[in-house]
Amino acid sequence: MTDSNRDPRHDLLTRLGPLLRAECAAEAPAAGVEPADLEQAVWVRLLTDPAAAAAPGATRLRRAVRAEARTARRRARREVPFDPTGHGPPVGTAAAGTEQGVEQTVLTAETHRALRAAVRRLPGRCPGLLGAFLGAGDPTYREIAGKLGISQGSMGPVRSRCLGCLRRMLTGEIAAPGPGGWER
Repeated sequence: MTDSNRDPRHDLLTRLGPLLRAECAAEAPAAGVEPADLEQAVWVRLLTDPAAAAAPGATRLRRAVRAEARTARRRARREVPFDPTGHGPPVGTAAAGTEQGVEQTVLTAETHRALRAAVRRLPGRCPGLLGAFLGAGDPTYREIAGKLGISQGSMGPVRSRCLGCLRRMLTGEIAAPGPGGWER
């Protein structure tokens, strides 16, 4: 191929390729995409827009990279994984990983046993009240108040005191929470 027959887009690729790779490598982490994906999107933008292809200087290239990075950030904020059931893959399936699914089931059961044992050690009305909340089904305050023989209006404050007592009791048994989960 002679120089007169060379496609102007080829010159564009060779001239701006290194700069584009560097710009995409810098912008991709903040956009949450791979640098190669961002680079491909910018090339598509540059090669499909006649005005951009006619005079694609370094400034126009940087603008295109930043525009595609903004688009990728917006897309990432809008997109959510599709799960029609809302439960994720069933435990023990190949998608969840059989070993991980079984291990997670055992750890969850152990955590529930430890929580119920701690609730039983609470003083006063707390074991009955929190046990009712942890019981099967989803009882209302009215149902729990009727079952325990206490007024519905006092359940909130009593529940709060019981949870505070439980939290203090479990502090020594469970690792400290992260920075956003400290006890009030």
